[in-house]
Amino acid sequence: MRDAEFFRSWMAATAAAVEREADRLTELDSPIGDADHGSNLLRGFTAVRGALESEAPAAPGAVLQLAGRTLISTVGGASGPLYGMLLRRTGKELGEAAEVSDAELREALGRGVAAVAQLGGAAPGDKTMLDALLPGVAALGTSYRAAAEAAESGALATVPMQARKGRASYLGERSIGHQDPGATSSALLLGALADVAERAEGTR
Repeated sequence: MRDAEFFRSWMAATAAAVEREADRLTELDSPIGDADHGSNLLRGFTAVRGALESEAPAAPGAVLQLAGRTLISTVGGASGPLYGMLLRRTGKELGEAAEVSDAELREALGRGVAAVAQLGGAAPGDKTMLDALLPGVAALGTSYRAAAEAAESGALATVPMQARKGRASYLGERSIGHQDPGATSSALLLGALADVAERAEGTR
């Protein structure tokens, strides 16, 4: 079972990954976006880390809902609302339980990803964060590491795609040949989840 501390660790690990990769995310965003994906997420997840340190929610669902609200209030553009929706909906699905199972987390994340798809109006293959999130969540039934690897592969698979949603879609065929920054940061989110799960298993 996973408690609130596990989810706080997941958000802290995501903040650390975003901090480490912020320059790369911005570099990926430069040719097909506004060149601010890394700096936007760095600001957002730094705020998430601070909010969780000051409020310390006691339930997994509350941790993710606070993280989602914080991202919406601190990150501009499309990233804040989309990541905020992902975490808020996932947290809402988890409810107020003090501990949740891996199966419950998998199901809740699936609902969160579906909410992102509805909000953004994107589909698989549109060269968005969904191209990492959907295969990642699908692989959660195998293991957290399998989910991280599937998300990473999904992000890499956006390189030959032509963007059909978001800022990059304005470029048409010129968006081909560039890795989607949103899919890349989504892979960081699931990579952080795998790291925290493996550390938790090692301490049992």
